[in-house]
Amino acid sequence: MNIEQFIKNRWDSCVRFNPDDDDTLIGMPYPYIVPVEKDHWNEMYYWDTFFTCKGLAIQGRGELVKNCADNMLYLVEKFGFVPNANRTYYLNRSQPPFLSMLVREVYNLFADKEWLRGAYNTLKKEYDFWMTQRMTPTGLNKFGVQKESIELVKEQKYQRVCRRLKTTLPHEEAYNIAANFLCDCESGWDFNPRTNMKQTQYVYVDLNSNLYLYETNFAYFAQILENGEADLWKEAADKRKQLMNDILLKDGAFVDYNFVLNKHSDIFSVASFYPLWAGVATEEQAKQTVAQLGRLEYEYGVSACCENDADVSYQWNFPVGWPPLQYIMVRALDNYGYKEDAKRIAKKYMNVMENLYTETGSLWEKYDVTNGSNEVTAEYGARVMLGWSAGVYLYCKKYIEQNN
Repeated sequence: MNIEQFIKNRWDSCVRFNPDDDDTLIGMPYPYIVPVEKDHWNEMYYWDTFFTCKGLAIQGRGELVKNCADNMLYLVEKFGFVPNANRTYYLNRSQPPFLSMLVREVYNLFADKEWLRGAYNTLKKEYDFWMTQRMTPTGLNKFGVQKESIELVKEQKYQRVCRRLKTTLPHEEAYNIAANFLCDCESGWDFNPRTNMKQTQYVYVDLNSNLYLYETNFAYFAQILENGEADLWKEAADKRKQLMNDILLKDGAFVDYNFVLNKHSDIFSVASFYPLWAGVATEEQAKQTVAQLGRLEYEYGVSACCENDADVSYQWNFPVGWPPLQYIMVRALDNYGYKEDAKRIAKKYMNVMENLYTETGSLWEKYDVTNGSNEVTAEYGARVMLGWSAGVYLYCKKYIEQNN
């Protein structure tokens, strides 16, 4: 069985339908996709689902893609934002916002203008969450956590951070450690060295790039809906672009920024390519960013971060490759005409997934970009995964086919 057929045969085993609340599980009105076949993950994860849906759409599962989007819209109406996943213990945080991009995918599939009208109004509520609950004095946004929850979980999260990072941290800092941990969980990159464990103090390049995409998507939707709001969203996007240029630029690339210490991060990461994925960067900025691609690219794909001297072992760091970051990199490079680079990275990801599938009979959540193995032990070992691993594989294969 080839890898495409393997994926196609297993989608249904990753579908769950739980319309009613069940203990900590938050019920949702439509069937949805989970990352793996096994029963230990029965919830729908926010940003994971966007990348999974790329593969679902390619293999003709558009209705399931729409169901996932409708479930997220339901969660926004219920809670004002999309939780990390549909569990009560995830109600203290979200994940990187990708719902407007998923709504655009659904509209491209079905061209249902009335559905888009309702989705547009709900999306504005999620956008308001990010603009009111995750704002910094700079005018740009950060990842965070609902503050009232930190005290309740600080001891548990302190112990978890020490365990995952295999180190002992000062116990008197338990509250701040818990806050930073939960902030990193909202970023999706839990854990990484970009902020030196001061996550709550940072403006994030990837988050603000995604919110710029929200604003440009809103302008696009408003034109379709002819509601007179397109110019307002274009102005919001232009304002964000200017602020990103004023605050996040370092040596020609966009880099995370500590707004408390007035200092850019020392870590170069795939996040610096998000402005290319979102269309924020100028041609010259894209050129200067792509010139640094060699700091991240290895034989089997791109590392989350460049090689660095972090004193603990982070899983979103060198030499670990993550499927969603391969997708972002391919799209970022393609957007600015670096198609040969994009094809090369897409092919590297395809190769590593095909090799691992041949060797193990499975796809994997993360891998080592220097040797292509699934023997990555930072924080925890690689886990069997369908989800975003399959979605990004199918996207990369289609991209290669369309650009050869």
